[in-house]
Amino acid sequence: MIVAVFDTNVLASGLLGESRPESTPGELLRRWRAKHFTLVVSEPILTELARTLTNPYFSRRFSPTELTATVTRVAVEARVQPLTVHVAGVATHPEDDAILATALSAHARYLVTGDRQLQQRGVYGGTHLLAPRQFLEFLDQHAEV
Repeated sequence: MIVAVFDTNVLASGLLGESRPESTPGELLRRWRAKHFTLVVSEPILTELARTLTNPYFSRRFSPTELTATVTRVAVEARVQPLTVHVAGVATHPEDDAILATALSAHARYLVTGDRQLQQRGVYGGTHLLAPRQFLEFLDQHAEV
């Protein structure tokens, strides 16, 4: 089974875009829910997701009840991975180091991120760092094999 970690912005955009067919992050979440791959999160990702969804862009689109239910749903349906690997100073933002640590702790083959600096690394610790569109293309190719 394909195992992937999404950075918080991809996850938040996907939650917002699930009902929009043109949304790449939304399509990725639809495929996760259809069990095309296993989505892994960690407590730092869930905490950052809850914080991200309270910013005005998202809070105008989700009620407080929907925000809580959305984070809870991800926590229940995704695989929650304890951090067993420490990563520091690799990403430009400390919260992105926690996302890398989640991927490495879970032995996830893919980390899907909108962060171009991480994408430029290509691979870190055996985890491929892909843009959402790249991961969707990978899933399309994998489904045809």
